[in-house]
Amino acid sequence: MDSAAPRRYALVYLSSPSKGAVMDRKAKRTLGWVLAAALALPLAPPVQAAPDGVAGAYLAGRAASLNSDYRDAARYYARALMRDRANPALMESAAIAFLALGDQASAYPIALKLAEGYPTNQIANLILAADVLGPDGSLDMDVPSVGPVGDLLVAGWRALDRGRPAEALAAFDEMIDDPRTRAFGIYHKAMALAQVGDFEGADALFLEDGSIAASLSGRAIIAHAQVLAQLDRADEARTLIETRIGADDPRGAAILDALDAGTLVFDVVPDPAAGYAETFFTVAIALNGQAADAFTLLYARLAQILAPEHIDALLLTASLLEDLEQFDLANQVYDKVPRDSPAFLTAEIGRANVLREAGKADAAIEVLTQLVETHGDVARVHAALADTHRRMENFAEAAEAYDAAIAIAEAQGQDDWVLYYARGIAHERIGDWDEAEVDLRRALELNPGQPMVLNYLGYSFVEMGENMDEALAMIEEAVAARPDNGYITDSLGWVLYRMERYEEAVPLMERAVALEPLDPIINDHLGDVYYAVNRKREAEFQWKRALSFDPEEEDAERIRRKLQVGLDAVLIEEGADPIHVATD
Repeated sequence: MDSAAPRRYALVYLSSPSKGAVMDRKAKRTLGWVLAAALALPLAPPVQAAPDGVAGAYLAGRAASLNSDYRDAARYYARALMRDRANPALMESAAIAFLALGDQASAYPIALKLAEGYPTNQIANLILAADVLGPDGSLDMDVPSVGPVGDLLVAGWRALDRGRPAEALAAFDEMIDDPRTRAFGIYHKAMALAQVGDFEGADALFLEDGSIAASLSGRAIIAHAQVLAQLDRADEARTLIETRIGADDPRGAAILDALDAGTLVFDVVPDPAAGYAETFFTVAIALNGQAADAFTLLYARLAQILAPEHIDALLLTASLLEDLEQFDLANQVYDKVPRDSPAFLTAEIGRANVLREAGKADAAIEVLTQLVETHGDVARVHAALADTHRRMENFAEAAEAYDAAIAIAEAQGQDDWVLYYARGIAHERIGDWDEAEVDLRRALELNPGQPMVLNYLGYSFVEMGENMDEALAMIEEAVAARPDNGYITDSLGWVLYRMERYEEAVPLMERAVALEPLDPIINDHLGDVYYAVNRKREAEFQWKRALSFDPEEEDAERIRRKLQVGLDAVLIEEGADPIHVATD
């Protein structure tokens, strides 16, 4: 089998967030759009001409910022500010870098000076607001504006902090009356009602439109369960957790244990100070995936600064840093999650991921191996270890770890198609095709029409020259489901090529290259198809393009040989029949 083919379709990850942490996509799109519009950063003040000795530090800081390298950015901007203390662009850039690092102490004096000259600067106001709302702030101090949505949320919690619950509820009601901010109002009003002991009122809000509130964060589901427990409705709380979070999720298991012990209290947002942190956290959740990660990170950091024990803010911050490829910073944040937290498992899996991404694969394996020893009854742990082995191309070890994950999942009555798909890939890669086919077909039984599985199984048949009609049907179905996926489109062109339907393959291969122009295998395939329709000069051009994209050495050698002697000669050397060249 073509060694490159399965590699391109094996992109599946099992260490995903729990059900309760995933926002409803429709709600997320709506909320994200509203918040991106309401809270979008204004353009930075124009960069002033840098005096001698500043330009180098500024440019270095800017380059670091563009790469999300916040440590270097903070260092270079701070150096530039030493020579040009009044430059607003430098101040804002430095403040952003320090805030992205979670360094409020360094960001605050810069923000204070920036606000003196630019009192509406949002970055400065966010940092100053966090200082006012933090433990060193005072209820007598004015809170700088943090945007239309944030201002209303802060006003509500500020009023509750001052012992004015009616005023607080009025602020949240104002948000509920606006369809664009309804979810925020429901969620935060319910938290406020629960804080003052009105659990019936909080429950009524969740029942009225709980799905909208829960769309902001899985924390809303947990909060509702805690509210139900205070109302002596433990059975309803149990059902809510089992259906929305899952008994196999460590958070869900911890809540169910507390319900059994009769010790479940309301502590998601226990006081107004936590409400301030929750304001920034819910904004970050709504922006996540809708605004730039670097922007969302600022709100997550503010939540973390105001509530260092806010586990979900820690996890979100670490995830954003991981997406920004700041692996050392992400590792540091994951490491802040206490070992006794129900989220420790998620944090350790995240830490293993960032270690692997940082090129420390052995350390990642060590973290996950230790996790297997302490949490060996959790399928997700074995799946994470298997994923890491598979990404390192340790396919035998991956298959063994997937065996353990599947055994645990089956014992719990859970059949996950992704586990079978991933184990099928591992079996195929170690040459155990019979087991691979069983797993891939099982994945299709559990998730009929799944395009990744259809493509992988169909493409594998094509490479083996078996079940060609079934392979064609599978890949056609996959293309219908994912018409803009270049790899799947390539598979359809390739099966037609292997069935000697060369003219039909040409437009599909051309579209595949248009969709994935830098992929060496797809360019190589287009070259073969061009050769088959007697467009040999174009074939040579595509083979040369394929070589320029750094294919695996085995593939590169074959491409170079085709350029030397032609595809027919290569096929004969490999013991295959030459191409039956199509002619006009």
